[in-house]
Amino acid sequence: MPLSESPSRVRRHLDWPNISTSSAAQKLMRHWLILVALAGLSGGVAAQLAGRPRLAAAMWTAGTLPIIASLAASCLKELRAGRSGVDAIALVSMATAVLFGEAFAAAIVGVMYAGGQALEAYAVGRAERDLSALIDRAPRRARRRCNGDVEEIDIDAVCIGDNLQVRGGDIVPVDGTIADTGAGDAVIDASALSGEPLPVSRRGGDSVMSGSINVGGAFTMRATATAGASTYAGIVKLVTAAQAAKSPFMRLADRFALVLLPVALLLAAAAWAISGDRLRALAVLVTATPCPLILAAPIAFISGVSRAAKRGILIKGSGPLEALARVHTVMFDKTGTLTVGGARLIGIETAPGAAAADILQLAASLEQASPHVVAQAIVSAARSKDIALDQPENVHETHGSGLEGKIQGSTIRVGSFSYVAGARTPEAWASRAIRLASWRSALSVFVARDGHTIGALLLGDELRRETPRAIQSLRTSGIKRIVMVTGDRADAADTIAAALDLDAVLAERVPADKVDAVASEQRRHPTVMIGDGINDAPALAAADVGIAMGARGASASSQAADVVILVDRIDRVADALAIAQRTRSIAMQSIIAGMALSGIAMLAAAFGYLSPVAGALVQEGIDAAVILNALRALGPGLQLRQRQIPVETLRALSEDHEIMRVALDRLRAIADSLDDTTPVLAVTLITEAASLATIQIANHERADEAVVYPSLGRLHVDPSGLGAMSRAHREILHLSRLLSRIADGLTTEDAADRLLVRDAQRAIESIESLVRLHNAQEDDIYERAFER
Repeated sequence: MPLSESPSRVRRHLDWPNISTSSAAQKLMRHWLILVALAGLSGGVAAQLAGRPRLAAAMWTAGTLPIIASLAASCLKELRAGRSGVDAIALVSMATAVLFGEAFAAAIVGVMYAGGQALEAYAVGRAERDLSALIDRAPRRARRRCNGDVEEIDIDAVCIGDNLQVRGGDIVPVDGTIADTGAGDAVIDASALSGEPLPVSRRGGDSVMSGSINVGGAFTMRATATAGASTYAGIVKLVTAAQAAKSPFMRLADRFALVLLPVALLLAAAAWAISGDRLRALAVLVTATPCPLILAAPIAFISGVSRAAKRGILIKGSGPLEALARVHTVMFDKTGTLTVGGARLIGIETAPGAAAADILQLAASLEQASPHVVAQAIVSAARSKDIALDQPENVHETHGSGLEGKIQGSTIRVGSFSYVAGARTPEAWASRAIRLASWRSALSVFVARDGHTIGALLLGDELRRETPRAIQSLRTSGIKRIVMVTGDRADAADTIAAALDLDAVLAERVPADKVDAVASEQRRHPTVMIGDGINDAPALAAADVGIAMGARGASASSQAADVVILVDRIDRVADALAIAQRTRSIAMQSIIAGMALSGIAMLAAAFGYLSPVAGALVQEGIDAAVILNALRALGPGLQLRQRQIPVETLRALSEDHEIMRVALDRLRAIADSLDDTTPVLAVTLITEAASLATIQIANHERADEAVVYPSLGRLHVDPSGLGAMSRAHREILHLSRLLSRIADGLTTEDAADRLLVRDAQRAIESIESLVRLHNAQEDDIYERAFER
């Protein structure tokens, strides 16, 4: 389907079972029927009050007959299509009332039925709003720059390589990379796609996703995909796929609905035969409502799908949602799913006297000449820290080993230790770098200047920040078994699994092995598979529910999956599970309670406690209650309906932690430098660390305690959790004071005492580790408070 297809045409694909479509003709018919029914009922009441009973009966009948005719045509169409016409109960009750001369009861049933149809249409429209919003906002036009001029073109006319202008407030038309941002960074809001609350900054060369919104100044981008192959087109295709398949739960409800008609007829016949009063039979029929069955499940499940869409989770229909609610085992791929994926800078080890920033600057400057993925990771790390890079000269690359070139007259080598240092024995700091790389399953990239090895960059894959919280949430939601299945090495997989306390690890598995692993788990319990790459697609398709990570809706894994997480956050898996469980629970509540109330009303009518008119009113009340209860699946639940952290506050808190991260990086570098340094330099380093700890870090923690935590308490954040965070504040302040006492009046003679330097180093390392853990915990609390 082309991206430029009209919204009304797209919406016709979103035809949920047992729920009428929202076409203009059907809306008009529903409005006409309710108006006719109301006119007949009110006109008949007026005639009755005026003392003209025959005219009243005629008007009541006239208002009911169009509804009977419409309902008969609808039931006949359903039967011809091989589906059950469970609305036949309403047809039988209205037709019987007219035949028995109870035109007033027939008119009330007609009004109630037409009103129920209107309420159902509202419910469906309310539930589909978030899904259709994705389609309605699809970009249709683009502004192309050509020879200095800007022309507005149709979205389908965009070609790869076109330069497109995106003004402030515009929707990004296609996938691409930023070419020119003007004075500052581009600011992109992807919340409509992913549910992420905060806009993100993008620089030249960064990628942007179609469907996101430019909330900053105008920028120029280069198209890297056509409209049909862009992210938003893939998402629209996934939305149109989230449709016609009924879940087993809904099919079960349909089968129960088939039983209702003969039961109602038999009870009505028995009531008539025993009492001799045909009005009792009519009362039984008008109170026999199938709505708890034919409406509760579909409306609840489409509401659940809509709720998930708000959280950046696209579920392809009610079947996967229902299956997700019954899951026992969750299987994760590792790279790009539990971890961030790709090579990332996770540490810098320095030789005595060298600076981490200088090492990264030299390495990134030289690596600009290499297309290797590791080189790109090093360059990206330097640019993210705003490090200015020099242009390398005379670069020579030895594949598999490293690069050599000239930077500002110095010969720089970057690569493996043997390439950089030759046959020399590693120094103590270099041995530590190699050892750390081994422990962390990381790659060590050494840097040498004019033949002297000055540092090493550690690159590796690390856990997503939200992964531990996601695993804990899955456990809390009732998941009994969590397994990691990956093609990575066993040692790297075991390291991740140990950090997350997983139940099993299956390493070094090719795609076929992953499918076998999923099949093995499925034989015991319903299983979910979560992955992000092409190699995960077979396993995703094989699982009871396959969940694909990332916003790239057109990818092979997304096409094979039943659920697509549109934002690159693993904790949305737990959200999807919670939504599915709550949705199924609401559907069950509606069906059980609705059918129980309907059964009580039918028995009351059979024993003469309800007249046909009263029975019709009771029946409509049950229908309305069932529909409104099913719509509760649109919301987060009463336990989550609390005040949120304002987005501006959340952004400020995140920026504070980002500033803190720079200080913590410096503390780590100082602690490493104290391993082997002169007394003079040790005094300088310890004094700098004490200043960072007692001013920047301690002041931050005091502000959290005095301002942030009381605000969170007013938002009903768990007070026990905040109490634990306050205790961490006290420990951080205690360590800061200890380091300050060591630094006060510190002389070179004092620093000659290696035990004193070691005490300072331990205090610095403790502060750095504790604050990092504490900030990560606070980030979790802040984000959860925002999402409430």
